[in-house]
Amino acid sequence: MSISGWKNLDGKWDSGLDGEMKIRLILIVCLVVLPLAIVCNFAPTAQAADEKAVRDADAAWSKAAGAKDLDKTVSFYADDAIVLPPNGTAKTTKDAIRALWKDLIGSVTSVSWTATRVEMAKSGDMACLSGTYELTMNDGTKDHGKYCEVWEKKGGTWKCGTDIWNSDLPAAPASSPAPGAAEKK
Repeated sequence: MSISGWKNLDGKWDSGLDGEMKIRLILIVCLVVLPLAIVCNFAPTAQAADEKAVRDADAAWSKAAGAKDLDKTVSFYADDAIVLPPNGTAKTTKDAIRALWKDLIGSVTSVSWTATRVEMAKSGDMACLSGTYELTMNDGTKDHGKYCEVWEKKGGTWKCGTDIWNSDLPAAPASSPAPGAAEKK
């Protein structure tokens, strides 16, 4: 049978569908397409709103650090935060975190970071951010690397609970002692 011998749904050509079958087909198509159209047009979910809130908080944090605003920079940490800086010990108190940032902000002319990935917990109260950072030291040395943060929603506010970063640059070679400077027993 050639294509020209088939009927359209309007009954002009021979499709083999009677009136009731055409109505059923149209209803089935509508029942499948309509819910898909509705789902695709829903407003963002609470998880999407939380993801945006965490991204915005991280961007504001980077801006505060770039402006060398120590109080604002430290305010993004949770009270029980842990900071794991490169080549240093873990900082677990507000005073230790503040001292770390005071030294860091004082040693750079610029610092910034950008989240490239945000993963939200299904519970909606935790997020993991990772991204890249750049900084320029007071002596002009530039550094860039990656970071990972765990954010917690506490009392409706997002705070960083865990913060770690490290450089993409190769580690400086260990210096060897000067000749004749070996320990004497």
